[in-house]
Amino acid sequence: MTDDRLPLAELMAKTGDGDFLRSVAESVLQIIMEADVDGLIGAGRHERSSDRSTWRNGYRDRSLDTRLGTLNLKIPKLRTGAYFPGFLEPRKTAEKALVSVIQEAWIAGVSTRRVDELVQAMGMNGISKSSVSKLCKDIDERVNAFLKRPLNGEWPYLWLDATYLKVREGGRIVSVAAIIAVAVDTEGKREIVGLHIGPSEAEPFWSTFLRDLVRRGLKGVKLVISDAHEGLKAAITRVVGATWQRCRVHFMRNALAHAPKGQNTVVAAAIRQVFLQPDHATATQTWRHVADQLRARWPKLGACMDAAEHDVLAYMTFPEQHRVKLHSTNPLERLNKEVKRRADVVGIFPNEDSITRLIGAVLLEQNDEYQLQCRYMQLEGMTALATPQIEEVTQLQITPKAA
Repeated sequence: MTDDRLPLAELMAKTGDGDFLRSVAESVLQIIMEADVDGLIGAGRHERSSDRSTWRNGYRDRSLDTRLGTLNLKIPKLRTGAYFPGFLEPRKTAEKALVSVIQEAWIAGVSTRRVDELVQAMGMNGISKSSVSKLCKDIDERVNAFLKRPLNGEWPYLWLDATYLKVREGGRIVSVAAIIAVAVDTEGKREIVGLHIGPSEAEPFWSTFLRDLVRRGLKGVKLVISDAHEGLKAAITRVVGATWQRCRVHFMRNALAHAPKGQNTVVAAAIRQVFLQPDHATATQTWRHVADQLRARWPKLGACMDAAEHDVLAYMTFPEQHRVKLHSTNPLERLNKEVKRRADVVGIFPNEDSITRLIGAVLLEQNDEYQLQCRYMQLEGMTALATPQIEEVTQLQITPKAA
């Protein structure tokens, strides 16, 4: 006996209703994710169970490109731990951005031999400008929406770091700075909040970037952590009004340059004694003692420590449980490696827009990973960093006494 029932997808396809097909696909994938999370937690939605490992914590939006069109999915979030469905590709946008930049460079005729080899290896001999333009437009829309999104709430801690890339400009190869900003909100969660490309690191360059962050809603910043970039300190004071923390790792490199290489281990051990102190007052006292000891043999090293004391020890005035992540730009190291890994493939970018497209796509996907992770910082101590809310005083209506 033959089965005259058509498969569901084939039957729906005959109706020609693409929106209906997409809705069915979205529903099926949502059911799969909900079932996965139920198994991961050990309990269903609203189910009381003593065996459950954690609780649900809302959803985050994610799109999936298919033959039926773009599916809008809601990935469940967990209070502790993380969940990411296996049918999604966590690196898809960044890889598409990398391909688009390589194609754009190849068409413009400014690519290196390495890029030419990559184009041939990808089987992209016949690349049309229209197809590259379409791919770039799709990525640019997503990246721009991410980089220009409003920033809600308060962000007590802000990390800034610069990566240098090469780009062709007017027939010349020049170096530009790509500034990446990461911040932590009052709930202890971190996000990538900004990207800025420019030819200089003077004060106007930093001020423009920080003003854009403030315009988008960045507020409540108490501490900015970065390397000693030229013009940054003045821009922080002028635009953000926050304390500046000089990266401790970069300072150590600068300080050790004033001592003989054979003595670097001894000098580094002496300076590290400062960072083992329990509070700011004791650290300051130890810093001056170590600086005076080193000054006798290496005057330039002593002068370097005198000039950097307040900036390197700024983090000591903040909650103790947060200090391990406040003294340097190390939290950005993995992010910078992801950026450099893709940028090194391109080598020389055809223009600044291609830099924004590629790095922005990498940041977009890294930010998605941040959302899957647990809190970056403990909630304890965050309350003290929140800006006190000033209640509005309603003007009293006073009725004059009758004569």
